[in-house]
Amino acid sequence: MNRADQDACRAWQLLMKFFFAQRGHLPASGAEFDLSPIQCHVLHLIEPGRPLPMSRLADTLSCDASNVTGLVDRLESRGLVRRRPSPRDRRVKVLHLTPTGARLRARLLRQMAGRSLPLSRLSLDQQRTLVKILEALVDEK
Repeated sequence: MNRADQDACRAWQLLMKFFFAQRGHLPASGAEFDLSPIQCHVLHLIEPGRPLPMSRLADTLSCDASNVTGLVDRLESRGLVRRRPSPRDRRVKVLHLTPTGARLRARLLRQMAGRSLPLSRLSLDQQRTLVKILEALVDEK
């Protein structure tokens, strides 16, 4: 394995270690709002003003579409998301945050960011650099 491959492998290991170390905070965050950890995750994935196809959500969560339907049903019944046909393809259902959902999502994000997490130990410049790196890696189609 060459040096670039070793560095990429080490970066992957550290990202996974960081993710699993931090995901323990989700239950505490969601419990305050009577949300399960996966419901919190779904709210994080749906950005205000950026409809998300249900099929893409299922792909992101690595689960069957029927599981996503159940999750969305529960969030929709609470008035947090709306399911609508895509304007480009009426067969495709897309998810939109409601104003209530967008406010709750913002509160969840503020709560997560406000904790004494390892990211808060980075300088503002380091945080911005990390965001740029991660944005370059994430498929934002």
